[in-house]
Amino acid sequence: MENAINVTPSLAEGITALDAARTNLVKAAKGTKDIIQAYADAITSVFGANWFNLTGKDKKGIKAEREKFIAAMAERDLPKTTATVYWQRVKEAAGYMTAGNRVKGAGGIDQKNLDDLRTIINRIFKAEEDGSETAWSDEKAVLMDVFDRMGGEVDKLG
Repeated sequence: MENAINVTPSLAEGITALDAARTNLVKAAKGTKDIIQAYADAITSVFGANWFNLTGKDKKGIKAEREKFIAAMAERDLPKTTATVYWQRVKEAAGYMTAGNRVKGAGGIDQKNLDDLRTIINRIFKAEEDGSETAWSDEKAVLMDVFDRMGGEVDKLG
């Protein structure tokens, strides 16, 4: 027992607290998506599908709910920017599609592929601007067509 660690009562309490804190963080991190989805579903049940697109007097209830949400986050000493980020996640969980995320439906790989394709096309544009055309220049139109069909915004390339 030369390498045994002597666990004092205060160290044992600290380790127990550490274990509990880790467990709580893991539960919260894993459950955040479910909690956001539940909140988005609750808002949808009250205000209907596509509540994030409401305008005018129809939007009044959503504005009030958002203000309550921001106030609740502020009570927990979270900045308004954090509340805004979480509100955006709630909207997305309810079906809102942000510009540039239109392909997101099938998962992260689609968005990564779209981002990579954007990078390739922009690299071709840059090479052409610098006066050197490559074999890829001949295929640029095909790549741009694929980019467009997969939800990318062609007019924002280059």
